[in-house]
Amino acid sequence: MFMAWKEMKKNKSKFLIVGFIVLLISLLTFIISGLASGLSHDNVSLIKNMPVGTFYMSEESDKSYSQSHIEKQEQDQLVRGHNDAFAFSIQMGALKSESKKQHSVAFVTSTDNTFFKNVEKGEIILDSSLKDEGIKIGDHLSSPLAEASFKVIDFVEDKRFNHSPVAFINRVDFKNMFRTEELQLIYSTQKNEDVNGLQSFSKKEFLSTIPSYQAEQMTLTMIVWFLVVISGMLFAIFFYMMNVQKIGMYGILKALGIRNSDLFKMIWSQMGLITLTALLVSALLSQFFQFFAPETIPYNLSITTTIQLSIVFVIVGFLGSTLSGYQIKQVEPLQAIQQGES
Repeated sequence: MFMAWKEMKKNKSKFLIVGFIVLLISLLTFIISGLASGLSHDNVSLIKNMPVGTFYMSEESDKSYSQSHIEKQEQDQLVRGHNDAFAFSIQMGALKSESKKQHSVAFVTSTDNTFFKNVEKGEIILDSSLKDEGIKIGDHLSSPLAEASFKVIDFVEDKRFNHSPVAFINRVDFKNMFRTEELQLIYSTQKNEDVNGLQSFSKKEFLSTIPSYQAEQMTLTMIVWFLVVISGMLFAIFFYMMNVQKIGMYGILKALGIRNSDLFKMIWSQMGLITLTALLVSALLSQFFQFFAPETIPYNLSITTTIQLSIVFVIVGFLGSTLSGYQIKQVEPLQAIQQGES
């Protein structure tokens, strides 16, 4: 550790540059991870906030909730057989406020249950994000698909689907708007069990069937892991270049009896000091970003995710610096000293 610290003090500028680069890469990774989590929540918070359970679609739906139509007989059979099961449908649409401003929403209707609020015919309950757009309790909203208007009776927190606020309406209104009595999905808190004519999905599996969610999360996750790999390569290249410049020094140290394991410990100490300092600063900055980010940016970076990513960074940095140190084992003291003198 003493040798590692002494060398870092001697080559301050080199270590500061690599530390700054690691800080920027880790900060970018944390922020993208926060955006991925925020977008995920903004996309499917309606589903994510439901307890762990099983979702059912019709077999001919091809794993697409929008193509699913559950027969009333199957629906009644499953819902009656499980006290906590209920059927529901989701359709995208729009609402027009009294000021003629149009708002995109996800219309949701369901059979009686304890997770979604019951709504009477002609009434509507909205996600609270629509408050920011000037809608308040008592307002009357119209829809191009509905003949009558809806009266806003309440707001609920954190209910969004497909990046739009959810609007809970009565089944009769839903039927009049979308010309169908069949509901698309059945949810039960029971564990996955086979039902004739229906496909079952866990919550995680159901989320992966939503096209916008899957494509969005795969893209952002790929970027995050790409940045993690880059940071590992950065460590490998940096320490490789440093080792090439210090071949002569390693030869002298070996001639003095310093073991390979001690030289590796020196590299790991330097890598650890640089990485942990950079990660600490970038983690603090990324957490502060949550407080200053505009509300329109869906950003949500948990402490758990920050710690998990930090551990991955340390492991990747350790592997990168270890690979670069392989050449230390090849150094022959006499040959290295002669190269250093030449």
